Amino acid sequence: MLPQFSSKAFLAPMAGVSDPALRLQCKKFGAGLVVTEFTSIHSIIAKEEKLKENRKTIQEFIEFSENERPLSIQLFGSDLYALEKAAKIVEPFFDIIDYNMGCPAPHITQQMAGGALLQEPNLTRQIFTTLVSAVKKPVTLKIRLGVTDASKYLFRDIAQIAEDEGIEMITLHPRTVNQGYSGNADWKMIKELKEISSIPIVGNGDIATPEDAKKMFDETNCDYVMIGRGAMGNPFLFEQINDYLKTGIYNDYSFKNRLNSFFEYLHLTKAYEIKFANIKGQAMRFTKGMQDGSKLRLKITLTKNIDELEKVMKNAYNK
Repeated sequence: MLPQFSSKAFLAPMAGVSDPALRLQCKKFGAGLVVTEFTSIHSIIAKEEKLKENRKTIQEFIEFSENERPLSIQLFGSDLYALEKAAKIVEPFFDIIDYNMGCPAPHITQQMAGGALLQEPNLTRQIFTTLVSAVKKPVTLKIRLGVTDASKYLFRDIAQIAEDEGIEMITLHPRTVNQGYSGNADWKMIKELKEISSIPIVGNGDIATPEDAKKMFDETNCDYVMIGRGAMGNPFLFEQINDYLKTGIYNDYSFKNRLNSFFEYLHLTKAYEIKFANIKGQAMRFTKGMQDGSKLRLKITLTKNIDELEKVMKNAYNK
């Protein structure tokens, strides 16, 4: 059974972005669910063997905090034996096991993973059966419409298979794999999926404001919304969405607030092993839309360590 969610707005898994520090911030501002960056089933197995030798757990590899709960881990990979093994390794640490069938990146689809699986209904059924029988925790799914425009209705069959095999919730990003993140997300498809499904449906794609979130709920009747790029450098969005849905109004946050929020993010990163390149990337996102933001981002690019980065951001804050 799915856990209770404190709100209807979820943070999407994003490689190099949804690290434990950002997830904690989004949780603090009212994200009902946060999801780890997607993780290869093969790397989980390989890491676990090394960690076992040193009497450490998988938490050393997939870092998280108890304050993030309910917490979902997203897995990718289609080798059934490895999938079962990896799911059993991570199950004790997470509240939900999410399976990725939406990633459009070629290095993922070429390994018969992510969005490429939408074309493989038989293998997909085996994947769902394997996952659901391997763990007692709820298993959820993230998908795209199809691979190309010509196959953009593949999601219907995949969703039906998922429901038949015991998947408890589906997130639909209504673009094709070939679209990547270009063009517009076709929200009508979320509405269609909601109409043919008897499990909760999460709408994902092109939510950048509280108004967008409300519009998605109104137009598609989805149960939850998942925010990806809109939450980059903007953890306030969850609070704003929750307030707007309840009262029709929300707080605006200034760029000083955004920078304050970045310093809080920086403080949180100290507890985790987050690559400096990823932290720099987050700094860039927190400056989006700021006056002279492009000059500031150039300075951020040139920083070589946390101290230099902090100095650049403090200078911007004190201007």
